[in-house]
Amino acid sequence: MNIPNILTLMRVVLIPIFILLYYLPFHWSYLGAAIIFTLASVTDWLDGYLARRLQQSTPFGAFLDPVADKLMVAVALILLVQSHGNFWITAPAVVIIGREIVISALREWMAELGARAHVAVSNLGKYKTAAQMIALVVLLANPPALTYWVITGYVLLMISAVLTLWSMAVYLKAAWPHMSMDADQKNDE
Repeated sequence: MNIPNILTLMRVVLIPIFILLYYLPFHWSYLGAAIIFTLASVTDWLDGYLARRLQQSTPFGAFLDPVADKLMVAVALILLVQSHGNFWITAPAVVIIGREIVISALREWMAELGARAHVAVSNLGKYKTAAQMIALVVLLANPPALTYWVITGYVLLMISAVLTLWSMAVYLKAAWPHMSMDADQKNDE
């Protein structure tokens, strides 16, 4: 167990605290949940940085890091869909969660083919993640009412959903040659 792995585990442990804070009946509960989500998002960057910098990358960390990220985002989206209950949250949530399922399956399949590098993280994915995280923090920090901040969060989440679809198309395009090969071509490689 090293510092990057502890930070990743901390992100998973923060999920129930995040949920509890979001549902507490206090005026500060939304802001508290947003702060926990922000802390978890920062540890996502920090654990990767430390793993590279301290040369402490591990197979366990490589497995758990993306799982922790996806869990935090999925939980945040589910909380927001439940509390806001409108198209402006639900449509992007379906796109974002659906894309994560498709890309996770695609990466696993490409790894089995020995071609995982063809579906590596791109800069587009990083922009998508930034827009998504900012949107989620803004939406989590505010009660579900049509205010300037909530509308800003909706717009950012929609932008994130568009970038999500775009990045998925890029991944699928990169993987397409491997998906369209017939059995004879695969055996020749």
